[in-house]
Amino acid sequence: MYIILLRFSANKSLAPAHMAAHREWLQKGIDDGVFLLAGSIRPGLGGAILAAGPSPEALQARIDQDPFVVHDIVKAEILDIAPNHTVPGLALLAE
Repeated sequence: MYIILLRFSANKSLAPAHMAAHREWLQKGIDDGVFLLAGSIRPGLGGAILAAGPSPEALQARIDQDPFVVHDIVKAEILDIAPNHTVPGLALLAE
C-alpha cells in the first residue's frame, strides 16, 4: 500500500493549464484499480493518493506520467506503508 503526496512546486500557477490531463491521469489510475482514493491536501498544498497493487518501480513509472509531475507543478513523494490496524470496513487494506 502506498500514500503518494503531490506537493505543489514553485510552478503551481501552471496547474490550471494541465488540470484536465491530470484528472484524466487520476481516473486512469482508478479505472486500473491502482488508485483507491485521491484528494486535495488542504489548504491548497497539493494532493494525495492512496494506491495499492503495483511494484514500487511500476508505481514510480505511473507517477512519472502525471502531467503535474511532467511539468514540475508538483513534487511526488511515495510512502510505502504496511497497514496492520484498520476499522472493519477497511480490513481489505491490511491484507
